[in-house]
Amino acid sequence: MSTAAATVDAAPPKGKKKLLVIIIAVVLLVVVGGGAAMLLMKKKAHAEDGEDGADAETSAPAKAVRHDPKHVPTFVPLDPFTVNLADRDAERYAQVGITLEVTDAKVAEQIKAYMPAIRNNILMALAEKAASQLVDREGKAKLAEQVKRETSRAMGYEVDEPEVDTTADEAPKSKSKKKKKKAAAQELPITGVHFSNFIIQ
Repeated sequence: MSTAAATVDAAPPKGKKKLLVIIIAVVLLVVVGGGAAMLLMKKKAHAEDGEDGADAETSAPAKAVRHDPKHVPTFVPLDPFTVNLADRDAERYAQVGITLEVTDAKVAEQIKAYMPAIRNNILMALAEKAASQLVDREGKAKLAEQVKRETSRAMGYEVDEPEVDTTADEAPKSKSKKKKKKAAAQELPITGVHFSNFIIQ
């Protein structure tokens, strides 16, 4: 009688243990499965960001420059520019707000000293443009590069103009100019041109 009672009493703990083991196994499967799903989603997101970054670098090589996170950039906002554009079929004008990104605060002070010449060069560059050259992103990127060159030129830096190859005989010369241009571009004090306002009417 006592042995039968002992076996009956011993049976429920074994059933509870099995149930507990099953519950723990299910919880572990859910946790492991969820963790694996999160890892896969993160990898996919990083891969997509990498592809977008690669496209951005190929479409705009100027954005490939990485900034040192310890070095805080110096920005110099310029007064807004309002200029008549070079359109012949209609009177068009542009209102453009520009902020220059420079290497350090010393260059920012130099920009203030050269401000009349800098504004003149930027206004002349804007006045040469037609509205159709400024409406898309590529046109604005080209203008930003031109503003960078014109600002540096006004400060006394030697800046090479980008040239288009016209003949095969001139190709070696233009290649050497391109190399010089790249070297000069690395030494320019203006590291970026940012538009805070861009209205064409």
